[in-house]
Amino acid sequence: TASRAAIGNATRHGFLVREGDALERLSKANVIAFDKTGTLTYGTPEVVVVESVSEAFDESEIYRLAASAEQFSEHPLGKAIVRCYKKTGAAPAEAAEFQMLPGRGVCARAEGKRILVGNSALLREHGIEIGSVPGAEAQLRQGCTVIYLAVDGRFAGFLTLSDTLRAESAATIAALSALGVQPVLLTGDHENTARAIAEKLHIREVRSGCLPEDKLNCIDAYQRKAMPVCMIGDGVNDAPALKKADVGIAVGGVGSDIAVDAADIALVDDEVRELPHLVALSKRMMTTIKCNMIFSMTLNFIAITLAIIGTLNPVVGALVHNAGSVLVIVNSAFLL
Repeated sequence: TASRAAIGNATRHGFLVREGDALERLSKANVIAFDKTGTLTYGTPEVVVVESVSEAFDESEIYRLAASAEQFSEHPLGKAIVRCYKKTGAAPAEAAEFQMLPGRGVCARAEGKRILVGNSALLREHGIEIGSVPGAEAQLRQGCTVIYLAVDGRFAGFLTLSDTLRAESAATIAALSALGVQPVLLTGDHENTARAIAEKLHIREVRSGCLPEDKLNCIDAYQRKAMPVCMIGDGVNDAPALKKADVGIAVGGVGSDIAVDAADIALVDDEVRELPHLVALSKRMMTTIKCNMIFSMTLNFIAITLAIIGTLNPVVGALVHNAGSVLVIVNSAFLL
């Protein structure tokens, strides 16, 4: 009864609890791992800089090729590139042989060219040297996200995207810390970007440049230390971590369907400021359950003792038993 009442409360605050014991597991979590894009930020980054480093392509061509390659991407950054490009009034070129590379970027063929769009690790894996790019390095120092582009095996340019922190993120992290939960930032972004965000939110532990398997390893490391983990994310890259964590919470509005399917709880309206309420609710639910158990067992023990010595007759015993059940139900109903 307490569990169902708590689930009803959570639903009114925008949480869809998909697993019956999810709140019980959440109450035991002492680490909450956050993805950055779409979770602590609005997930709607804007393209602020496009720069070409190749004489064969100008900035407009770099922008068009990147949008063409990303048009089937499920990642918030890929969607942002396409959305911002369409705002210019142009349309991406048709793309074929699209391939999503989790934690790296995308690969596609457009306008007869093989295009790679993603982080620096993606280009290095394909034997493409980026070298020193002062413009990109300056953007990284400012906490922006840099997406690199290669055409036919050669580094051609980069795009810089800037995301905005959710207005409620700092208060959410502070409230979770006050509840005794340790916030951790797990992101695939560059270290400078991750550090800039973490400093604004007062998150001490940061893991940058994370691939999906890195997030899994990080969660596994906490679990090996007997530290239950709650993972909060929104993208395809987060799905394995959401499944691995003791409790997975997907940000549903901006998140991918895969992330929502992998999670135990879905945040339907993306109001991350409700997360402290959910954690506090789960702890209160467990307190209610324990109080109900103690009250019921104590009442039954006293009633049995009185029945043995003849003080409690069967009719009064039945009334006491049902009165105890009613009190337990009423106490659980306060969770609503």
